[in-house]
Amino acid sequence: PGADPTRIAAQIVTGIGFLGAGAIMRTGASVHGLTTAATVWVNAAVGVAAGGGRYVLAISATGITLAALLALTRLENLIARRKPPQAPDSLGA
Repeated sequence: PGADPTRIAAQIVTGIGFLGAGAIMRTGASVHGLTTAATVWVNAAVGVAAGGGRYVLAISATGITLAALLALTRLENLIARRKPPQAPDSLGA
């Protein structure tokens, strides 16, 4: 009668999903915090993998996540430099 690892992982997913939803904020037409929410969820998944003894999977997922975050940050900065400034949103002002 030990703990069932799949039930533990399911509860972690539920709890982290709730925390991630709290990180997402909407202001007018813009949404902020999606990257933060996704990163929190991936970190939880890496923790579950490491806790389950799947160290290669945890290290691989960490590397892929870091590479994706760095690449997408550069892409976001490149797009922001090319985009003309926007007027303030009348709903958010």
